[in-house]
Amino acid sequence: MGDTFYTQEKCDRCGGSLDDGRIMSMYNTDCICMKCKEKEKHRDDYKKAADADHNEILKGNYNFKGIGFFSR
Repeated sequence: MGDTFYTQEKCDRCGGSLDDGRIMSMYNTDCICMKCKEKEKHRDDYKKAADADHNEILKGNYNFKGIGFFSR
């Protein structure tokens, strides 16, 4: 099965519509809606996830799977 990021209709996190936009989670490879992205930004560990992603990109790793998403 191929990549469904641009064709899927529902958010991997909340199941809501992706009609208003989509983005990959900073924590894993989930395709999430913009409401879930906004929630991610307010987590205590968001900077850790963003820094880890940035450091992997600097190393040339454009396929970083993230630090993992753990519900709170």
